[in-house]
Amino acid sequence: MNFIDELYQLYRNKLTGDDEDIDVLTLAVLEQLDRNDVLQLISELEDRELYNLMGLYLADSLKKRFANDTIEPGHFIH
Repeated sequence: MNFIDELYQLYRNKLTGDDEDIDVLTLAVLEQLDRNDVLQLISELEDRELYNLMGLYLADSLKKRFANDTIEPGHFIH
């Protein structure tokens, strides 16, 4: 059973599954992990899960970067 399945089994009857519950659970779990724990979990991901994780990270990081940028969307600096 992978980490997500374990978390789901532990909390499925305790939380509603709405965004707020998921955010609270996510932050609580992350606060308990150190770098080595995170790297261990990442090493256990299947290839597709790893690519999905990286995709989410890239998309979120780029959205934040563009949101903080003063350039209007659709305009590029050459």
